[in-house]
Amino acid sequence: MTTQTAPAIRVQGLEKSYKDLHVLRGVDFDVARGSIFALLGSNGAGKTTVVRILSTLLKADAGTAVVHGYDVAAEPAQVRECFSLTGQFAAVDEILSGRENLVLVAKLRHLDNPRAIADDLLERFALSDAATRGVSTYSGGMRRRLDIAMSLIGDPPIIFLDEPTTGLDPQARLEVWHTIKDLAERGTTVLLTTQYLDEAEQLADRIAILHEGRIIVNGSLAELKQLLPPATVEYVEKQPTLEDVFLAVVGDEALANKD
Repeated sequence: MTTQTAPAIRVQGLEKSYKDLHVLRGVDFDVARGSIFALLGSNGAGKTTVVRILSTLLKADAGTAVVHGYDVAAEPAQVRECFSLTGQFAAVDEILSGRENLVLVAKLRHLDNPRAIADDLLERFALSDAATRGVSTYSGGMRRRLDIAMSLIGDPPIIFLDEPTTGLDPQARLEVWHTIKDLAERGTTVLLTTQYLDEAEQLADRIAILHEGRIIVNGSLAELKQLLPPATVEYVEKQPTLEDVFLAVVGDEALANKD
């Protein structure tokens, strides 16, 4: 299997326990390059543990994990060069401006033209108008977009997003969803953990449901829907969803206006 056809991430038989607590009980999945893969599960299912193992922050008890062709256990330094990790809360410096946050990270990574890199990302993530403002004045959605922008400095081929919309309001969630879709369209491989069913449904090319330390189903949304019995056709009046109401009230600028 060539590098181009091999999955961006391959996990086989992953196990992790804390004394008598078995968090992962033999987890297997592949993530195709340039795709969005959602690891869906409730709190305590083991999602963050998987991400911590893949990002070399935690050692598995058994099994193997390969990221961008490198073994997580045997080649951790090479693995760290291939990904960025964004946790559940935006890791931004609120005292600095948006541009200053980006320039700082670019300098820490010893990249040329850090200001040009910052300006490009500010434009890409619709933050140019707020570039000189302190991050303390940013909305939740703006902070999360800045956080993701910072994690893309250096053009990592893979990004881990661990519950990226936790604590965000509905409009901010939509903004972050748009950002994640754009990442995949540009060729970045995205491993997304979430406990929100609608988030996985809206974003993921493939969805794996992690329950009590095991992957119980794994497939595209269409494949997962086929697991249910055929639907009974009934004619009922369609009621608007809360999302329909929200978008009708705030208008189309909910996605267009990122401030």
